[in-house]
Amino acid sequence: MNPHQTLDDLERRAELGGGQDRIDRHHAAGKLTARERIELLFDGGTFEEVDKLVTHRCRDFGMEQQLIPGDGVVAGHGLVDGRQVCAFAQDFTVFGGSLSETNAGKIVKIMDLAMRLGAPRFIA
Repeated sequence: MNPHQTLDDLERRAELGGGQDRIDRHHAAGKLTARERIELLFDGGTFEEVDKLVTHRCRDFGMEQQLIPGDGVVAGHGLVDGRQVCAFAQDFTVFGGSLSETNAGKIVKIMDLAMRLGAPRFIA
């Protein structure tokens, strides 16, 4: 597999979060996924995700076999009604939305970016 195919595969895996089965269960419960909530919030095509491919660092309890790109948080910035906004959404299809060191780092990173930009912060 060439590097471009590898990156495309990681991007697709990140966008599926915990997988299609969990997404379907989430939808059956009347809930939107983290990505769907983010898409509804931001003006079309303006959302820039940060750390989309990061994974957790836990190597205990068999977690080294469960690496999901993005690690359960969608975080980034874009425009809402033309105004710069930073936001994050926890993805409950990934490990039930539990907080890892790396997804906590993503949340802190986006909150720090919001402070530097003077932009509002949202939890979607």
